[in-house]
Amino acid sequence: MTTLTTDLVDYADAVRRYDPVLGIEVHVELGTRTKMFDGAEASFGAEPNTQVTPVSLGLPGALPVVNGTAVEYAIRIGLALNCEIAETCRFARKNYFYPDVPKNFQTSQYDEPIAHDGWVDVELEDGTVFRVEIERAHMEEDAGKNTHVGGATGRIHGAEYSLVDYNRAGIPLVEIVTRPIEGAGERAPEVARAYVQTLRDIFRALGVSEARMERGNVRADVNVSLRPSPDAPLGTRTETKNVNSFRSVERAVRYEIGRQAAVLDAGAAVVQETRHFHEDSGSTSAGRVKSDAEDYRYFPEPDLVPVAPSREWVEEIRAALPELPAARRRRLQGEWGYADAEMRDVVNAGALDLIEATVAAGASPAAARKWWMGELARHAKQAEVSLEEVAITPAQIAQLQSLVDAGRINDKLARQVLEGVLAGEGDPEQVVVARGLEVVSDDGALLTAVDEALAAQPDVVEKVRGGNLGPVGAIIGAVMKATRGQADAKRVRELVLERIQG
Repeated sequence: MTTLTTDLVDYADAVRRYDPVLGIEVHVELGTRTKMFDGAEASFGAEPNTQVTPVSLGLPGALPVVNGTAVEYAIRIGLALNCEIAETCRFARKNYFYPDVPKNFQTSQYDEPIAHDGWVDVELEDGTVFRVEIERAHMEEDAGKNTHVGGATGRIHGAEYSLVDYNRAGIPLVEIVTRPIEGAGERAPEVARAYVQTLRDIFRALGVSEARMERGNVRADVNVSLRPSPDAPLGTRTETKNVNSFRSVERAVRYEIGRQAAVLDAGAAVVQETRHFHEDSGSTSAGRVKSDAEDYRYFPEPDLVPVAPSREWVEEIRAALPELPAARRRRLQGEWGYADAEMRDVVNAGALDLIEATVAAGASPAAARKWWMGELARHAKQAEVSLEEVAITPAQIAQLQSLVDAGRINDKLARQVLEGVLAGEGDPEQVVVARGLEVVSDDGALLTAVDEALAAQPDVVEKVRGGNLGPVGAIIGAVMKATRGQADAKRVRELVLERIQG
């Protein structure tokens, strides 16, 4: 029986009186061409139940075969998380009945994971580094996908009927399990979010997964418990299942801390259970009483031999690992000369890859940062899209800046060019030509505009001749207006003073 409560203790009060402890299980779908134990395609978005074989449907007599690429990807992940790679490991059957598991068991790893005893350093937004200890990373297969039709919640309870798509059944997964994450205190939600984001970035850098959370490539089960003080025994945990965004991970932890504090304050006991996260309200609700390992009746998978990666192969994989995100950020910051706060802003905005590509296309690091963190960030916010979704490429930004550097446009005109590119009018060069935005550099044309401005403001001319240079800005402004902002303001000033003083 679960404990139902909607009461919440104020978060600041909850973390003042209780010590939160986290445990996070992250599942990542591996980007292999075929499934974990059979040759069915593992691509995303196919028609339901078209990417299945007798193995992924659990039909009698169908025998599994381990996907070698999935094993290599699992080793890559383990090495990137500073884990020990097992000399031998084996698969097990995790037995439970549910419609999305056609075999009535999931092929996973239990007491012999492929990787174990690791750690990863997580950087928070203010630069604080928090180390998360990794207990294990093991291989397994994904389940199918249930769609519950009808009812108010979209879950099986109250649904009129359910549909099952077995395309996802058998997709290769690696599950990374932390040891209890202690010492985060009031920053526990932030640590949880940063940890999942760090893993997502590592998966992408390793090339083992697209790691798109909106597609379910990366999912987190978030365990939270409270105890009276850091030296007290661990409290009873809840497990919020399948949280699939960074923001939701943070919100789920915050909500559970407030909810569990309310339960404990009422003199009740927190029930060890799975819970569902609700995006609309940021709340969790009870699922089922949490099973322990023995309830799944694990036993060794008799149809698969142990996996025994040679030490030579493991070292070859280690030597071929790409630069990992943290090391890359440190290198780029040094190359670009960004301050710590500037680099954190770039990373938090999701602009690192875009700026790197813009610099590679020829822009200076300062200019690349100016555009992506300035005009383009504002545009993305107004359009409610990510920077990556803005309709402009790093190469186009580099071309835009090259036009500024060459003096063909100024900053004001560059913003108009940017508007044209975003509107789909072509590359910056094409927009400049089509809109006629190039800076007027012909002194003859500028002198005509200067003379007209001087004739219109004789009082200003007299003041300047008398040694008061302040009012010269009015003449420059009139020339810039007459040339639609296409004059070089510095050259205009020179010509104005030459005309007046000459």
